[in-house]
Amino acid sequence: MPSMKRLLHGQLVRGHQVASRPSAAYPYSTLEKQKPYFKERGLDLDGYFIGTLNISIHPLTFEMSAPELTFPLLEWTDLHPPETFSFSRCTVFFRGQAYAGWVYYPHPETKRNHFQDASLIEVIAAPIPEIVYGDEVDLEINADEISVK
Repeated sequence: MPSMKRLLHGQLVRGHQVASRPSAAYPYSTLEKQKPYFKERGLDLDGYFIGTLNISIHPLTFEMSAPELTFPLLEWTDLHPPETFSFSRCTVFFRGQAYAGWVYYPHPETKRNHFQDASLIEVIAAPIPEIVYGDEVDLEINADEISVK
């Protein structure tokens, strides 16, 4: 049975900037450090941009209801306790082009720092030329895996 798709409109906003580069909290890009752990569990992010698109869908909010992939209590750093991550396939549309991606969801109940607002969807996507903060995008999600209110 084909999955139920939902198209959301959003705006690219600045995030905590820890996924893409070293920061005060981490001496490395968190996503670069996490990638091998995801890959050994079946999610290969090679070819995707090392960082996340932070897409605000305000005033809507979202919840991961039945994600395609969940990696419970992943020990990816010695800087804090293990975290749980979930992923759901998505497509980002920008300037008439479609870019494959994954909604990236570090579970807040296992996350110590860098919490996100429930109206902010983090996406790992193929590189998108010329995209900048403030740009508007459309995001196609799997409505069977992500609930939007």
